[in-house]
Parts: sequence; C-alpha cells; structure tokens
Amino acid sequence: MTRIAVAGAAGRMGRRICALTFELDNLLLTGGFEHKDHPDIGRDLGELIGHDVGGIKLSSSIDDILDKCDVLIDFTAPEATIENMEALTGTSTAFVTGTTGIDKQGQEKIAELAQNIPCVYAGNMSLGINLLTKVVADIAKALGDDYDVEVVEAHHKMKKDAPSGTAFMLASAAADALGRDIEKDGVFARHGIIGERKPKEIGVQTIRGGDVVGEHTVMFLGMGERIEVSHKVSNRDTFARGALKAALWLSGKPARLYNMQDVLGLR
Repeated sequence: MTRIAVAGAAGRMGRRICALTFELDNLLLTGGFEHKDHPDIGRDLGELIGHDVGGIKLSSSIDDILDKCDVLIDFTAPEATIENMEALTGTSTAFVTGTTGIDKQGQEKIAELAQNIPCVYAGNMSLGINLLTKVVADIAKALGDDYDVEVVEAHHKMKKDAPSGTAFMLASAAADALGRDIEKDGVFARHGIIGERKPKEIGVQTIRGGDVVGEHTVMFLGMGERIEVSHKVSNRDTFARGALKAALWLSGKPARLYNMQDVLGLR
C-alpha cells in the first residue's frame, strides 16, 4: 500500500487527486495541506472532496504529513513546489509534481534536489499527452528541416503562465529531434512586421479564455501538405489520474529525476 499526501489539497487539482485515490486499491490517502492562511485549514478533508477519509484534517504545514506518507503529490506554484521538495530532504518520502511555470533556475533546483529525493516532474501528467510527445519527436525526426513546426495551445482564462508547460514540452521534443535549441529557436510571440520565418524557427502560440481545460496542437507545415496532431482534455481528472499513476510507479524507486516518459516506459 502506497501512502499519499497532497500539497495544495484544497485547490482544484488537489481535491480531485485526493478524491481519485479511492479509485485505486493500492493507494491510501493519509494527509493534505495548504498555505497557512487558507480558509479551509482545520476542516475535515472528507468534507472538501465528498468522501469519507477517516477524520483527516486539512493541515497548514508540510511538517504534519512527512512521517505519514510515502509519496507527496504537488500541484501548487513554482516557489511553493521548490519549498515542498526541499522539506523532503532527509526523509524517505518521494515527490511527484505537475506544477507549471517553473523557470530554468527552478528546474535546475529540482534536478539538484532529485539527487537525494525520487522525483517525477512533468509539465503534463496526462498519459495521452506524454504519448503525443513521443509521436511529435518521431514525426519531427522523420520530416527533418523541410517542414516548419508550430505549437498552438489553449487554456482557461485563469491560467497564470504562458506558454503552458505542455506546449513547451512538445516544442522541446520537436527541437531536440531536429537538433535545435528551443531556448534559441523558439518564437513565443509575433507582432508587427516580423519578416520571413527563419529556417529553424519553432513557433509556440498561446490562447487564453473561458473554461478550456487544455488543448494542444502541433503542426508540421510543408509545401503542399500539413500534418497536425492534437490532444484535448475535457476535465482535470486526466491529470490527477496520471499523477496517481506516477506516485504508484515512483514508490520505492531510487533517488533521481524522472518524468512521465519513464513512468510509461517510453524511454
């Protein structure tokens, strides 16, 4: 039995992760916490997720759950994610995070901490999007430089970061397959007289509005034809189930940095 605790347990993703732990026989929800000023601190977690959890209270501190879980699942914010992972140093608790918007410095910190903490870190926990990432790399490698690559993503109007971590992951997969550097060749906005498209350019375009959970399309545009591969999410349970699958897979693994490609056996 793998014991699970959830950071940001009262948030939209946190509640769904907590609730869906009861779908899997090998998982046990043992705790959840929020930032100290959250209005639901002290409430029964079962009341928040609509499920009997045996009197577990929503905590205000990660310290309350460290000795009660095998894996901590985190969908919070970049700064909080780093702090939560740092708190696991010296414990036997593994870490799964799907937090997006983490900058390069933050990603390097996660990689550093993962030398001592087993960690699955992915910009998107969806099983489908991770399969799509491999497909995108295979298509890019097969087509080479004769086709232009564009990524278009759409999310709800409340999303704070752009482009999405998933869009960046897809663009990076194409760039790596083509021997390009997404930091140098990626184009994340276009406006005005921009001139002709550069040969190695990889475009990543952002749409925000309404309640869109997540949509991503990768286009390979050639002379006379266009290939498009897309993925659309209808609810957040897709990400929650992926995170729980990652937690089950990660429990007992040695310390290092993993991603969903590892979880799915794609690399």
